[in-house]
Amino acid sequence: MPRHESGSEFRNEFRNGHGGNGRESRFLHDFRPGRLIAGLAVLTTALLYAGDAAGSWQTPWYVAFPVVFGGLFLSGAVSWTHYRMRRRRSAISASSEKYEAPASTSGSQAIM
Repeated sequence: MPRHESGSEFRNEFRNGHGGNGRESRFLHDFRPGRLIAGLAVLTTALLYAGDAAGSWQTPWYVAFPVVFGGLFLSGAVSWTHYRMRRRRSAISASSEKYEAPASTSGSQAIM
C-alpha cells in the first residue's frame, strides 16, 4: 500500500506557495468558470422564487426550466472552452521545454 504525505509536509508545501503542480500559486484550487456560471444560474432561480415567495413579484412556475437548463448549457460551453485553452497552453509550454519534450501531450504515445 503506498504511503501518503504527512500533513505537515502538505501544509509546508502550501505555506511556501507551491501548490504541488510545479508552479507557484496563491490559491488551493484552479479557477473553474463553468462551475461559477452553473452556480449563478441556480442562485438566480432561487432568488426569483424567493422574491415570489416574499410577494415582491410574480414568478411563473415554468421559469426555472429555461434559467437552469440555459445556465447548464452555457456552463458546459464555457467549461469546454476553458478545457481547450488549458490543453493548448500546456501543449505550447511542453513543446518549448529545453529538455526532452514529450512525444505527445494528447495522451497517445504511439510511435510512428
